[in-house]
Order: sequence, then C-alpha cells, then structure tokens
Amino acid sequence: MSSSIAPLVEPLGRTAEPAAICSRFIDLPYLLFLDSVSQQHPDAQYSFLAADPAAVVRSKGFTTEISRGGGPWTPVPGDALSVARSLLPSEPTTPVFSLPPFQGGVAGYIGYDWGAVLERLPRARYDDLAVPDVMLGLYDWVIGWDHQTGTAWLISTGLPETGAAQEQRARERMKLVRERLGGTRVSGQGGEQVGAAGSSSAAPAPSYPVTGVEGATEIGLRSTFTHRGYLDAVARVREYIVAGDIFQANLSQRFQGPLVEPPFDLYRRLRRRNPAPFAAYLGFGELEILSASPERFLRLDQDQRRIETRPIKGTRPRGLGPMHDAALGRALAESEKDRAENVMIVDLLRNDLSRVCRPGTVRVPELFALEHHPTVHHLVSTVVGELDTGAGAEDLLRAAFPGGSITGAPKVRAMEIIAELEPTQRGVYCGSIGYISASGAMDTSIVIRTYLALRAQIYFQAGGGIVADSDPELEYRETLDKARGLIETLAETIR
Repeated sequence: MSSSIAPLVEPLGRTAEPAAICSRFIDLPYLLFLDSVSQQHPDAQYSFLAADPAAVVRSKGFTTEISRGGGPWTPVPGDALSVARSLLPSEPTTPVFSLPPFQGGVAGYIGYDWGAVLERLPRARYDDLAVPDVMLGLYDWVIGWDHQTGTAWLISTGLPETGAAQEQRARERMKLVRERLGGTRVSGQGGEQVGAAGSSSAAPAPSYPVTGVEGATEIGLRSTFTHRGYLDAVARVREYIVAGDIFQANLSQRFQGPLVEPPFDLYRRLRRRNPAPFAAYLGFGELEILSASPERFLRLDQDQRRIETRPIKGTRPRGLGPMHDAALGRALAESEKDRAENVMIVDLLRNDLSRVCRPGTVRVPELFALEHHPTVHHLVSTVVGELDTGAGAEDLLRAAFPGGSITGAPKVRAMEIIAELEPTQRGVYCGSIGYISASGAMDTSIVIRTYLALRAQIYFQAGGGIVADSDPELEYRETLDKARGLIETLAETIR
C-alpha cells in the first residue's frame, strides 16, 4: 500500500470505564478490546478498543484467505502475517508520540499452531476446535486510553484508502464511533463462522472429569488428560531430557466446560477477579477469546528500534494469609529449579532476538523479578535489544514466535515433543494477541490464563515447564494452580 496521510485525532478526555465503553460496540464484527486492567502493574499503561475492520486475514495450515469490507473470503498467496502486513502503508506512518501507540493498523491473534507452519512441524492428533491459526484485522479506527493520565483519544486513519478518499473515510468513521460513544447504536454486520479453508470437523478429543480443585465438579469441568495420564506425560518428557533431546518442554492440559452466560459477561467478571496487564476480549464471530494474560511477548517501541520481551518462568500459588503468602513468594525467588528454568528461557529468547537485533544490543536488565498476581506468584525476567536496520515488526515476530516460555528449549524439538504428548492442537492458547500499528510500533501478549468460548462450550489450558528434576505430581498441581482463577470465575456462575 502507498503512503498515507496522518490520522485524525479527537481527544475524549476522561471516559466511562473502558469495559463499559466496549459494551456499546459489542455487536460490531471483529470487536477487539486490548485491556490493561491491572493498572498497578508497570506494563499496564494503555488500553485499546477497535471493531469493524476494513479487511480480515485468516489462515489454517498453509491456506490463507482475506475478506474485505465484510465480503466473501478469497484465497490469497503468502502466509497470514505477510498478507496482513501488506494491508499497512508501505512506509510506516509518523506516530503521534503523545498518544497511545496503537494508532490504527493490524491486530488480532496468532495461534500457537502457526508455529508449525513456520518450522514445518507436526501437529497434535486432534483438531476438534478447528479454529483458524491466525485472524488479523485491519482496524482503521481505535479508541486508546492512557491510564497514567486518565485520558482517552479517538484515532481514525481512513485506511485502506489513500489521498482525499482516505481523509473522507477517516471523518465518516470517526462520526460513526462518536455516535456510539454518545449512546446511539449503529447496526453491525453480525458474527459468522470462524473455520478457514482447509480446516475439517475432526472427531472430538477424549476428555475426562477433573477432580481435586474446588468448583471443578460443580461446573462439570473436564480435561484432555486424566491425572495419571498427565503424570505419565511428564515422565515421558523427563525421558527425552535424560536422552539429550531437550533441556525443557512446556506440557499443558486443556480444560472444558459448558458456557452458561454471554461471553462478555464472563469476561467482565474475569477481569474483576484476575486483573492483568495484558487482558483482552476478542469477539470474532462464533469464536470469542477472553484473556487475563500477565505476560508480555514482544514489544517494539514507536521508534521501531527498541525491543522488549518479559518471559514468565516459575510459579507458586498465593498464600492463605500474609505470612504464608510471603513464604511462598520467597520460596519461589530462592528456588534453584525455577531459576534454572528461567535462565534457559532467557537464553533461548536472547538467541531469538539476536537473529533480528544489532550485534551487541541484546541484554538482560532484569533477571528473576518476583511478581505478584491475584492467584499466583511469578518469576519474570526482561530481555531487550535494538532492532537491526531494515528489519520490522513482522521480522521480529517470525524470529521469536512462538514464545520460548511456553515451548521449551531447544524450541523446535520441544514443539515436536509437545505435538506428540498433548492430545489436541493448542489453537489460540500459547500464541499471541496484540497489534502492529501503522506507525510500526507493536505490542503482544502470550496467550495464557485465557478462555475460548466456542459453540456453547468454554475451553482453557494451563501448563508448566518440565525439566530433569521435575516432580510429576507437583507439575500437575502447578497446572491447577494456574487454572484456579479461571475455574473459580466459572464456578461463580452457579453460586
């Protein structure tokens, strides 16, 4: 696409709470709400709302399709990320540095299984959800909140038009958004099926009742693993480690239960119960994604040079009281096993970033920071670098996707083992949600602590890094600790 004019910007001052604003747009197609709820967290400065994109790109395996303006899906050559990038201006627009950094552009999700396309890897046995690997929209307007200043802006780019037509579209779209903000409802295009060409209605994966965690029985929770099956899978990972195949692999189980309320109502309860810096709600037709992720994947600043990733490796549950809670946090901070896991993933990410960074710029300013979240303590490190000349957000994503904290090391072999041992494809889980702004800035999360609402069912996954000295029972309990907030949020429905 050729160069574009600067976006139109309207200050909104202090607005209603962002989730309340989001509810006014809930019927629009491909609603995207990137929601920094945990505003005490240093990474939770901005939130963004957009909907009704000018075009949507989706892919499944090696098949990529595009829909423009709500029209039919058309196959196109190239992978989803390249096609989505082609919708943006050929030269990044000049950012307005005083505004939140997503100023219109490409946004949505890249699912974990897209990594199998990048690396030509096998996939798990079952694809019973059959959701697209990638869904990215070209969002021409966005509402951005800066929580540090308590103010918001409406930004309208007029994309994908250029010249005089671009300015006219920007003004028309801004008017429609203002009507919504003023309480006037405007008809949306409605939802649609999410399956992409090349997908199939595979047989449902086996599932088993979950016990041993409060609320699981009451909500009819099931898992792709039995308790014993998960312990055996951990043992198998340890065998691969002893054999020298890998140092670590992330092993997860998928939970499933009935959906008994509107997904956005469930999301609003989730964000209250588990406020997170990278929360998100994506209303993509019959597929709705409700995320309370605490983990940043990749951030590229508006100058398109400074990169940051903040992998989480190491988890303990919150305590029953202040002293117990402090003791659990201290035990995590001092755990040699968890620190070793964290270092492995930091080294993996340093290697990934070095593929696209200027030599000598990749460094680790923060190692083993202890973060406190509503249901768990986490051990978090920070890796930074400076993007090399000629590289952009797309190159950075390709170099590091999927995130090392949810694969293992070495990454490719760990992903092969995950495909062997986990019964189902991961879908959106352990992929990434976020944006690439027309200005070139990017921010993305790791998709953990996340519900998928699909066909009257709710799905979510939890896993952990398995190393040579992992205790299978403790690893199983860690998955339940990570899932606890999601399970308890679901259980509130029946109380």
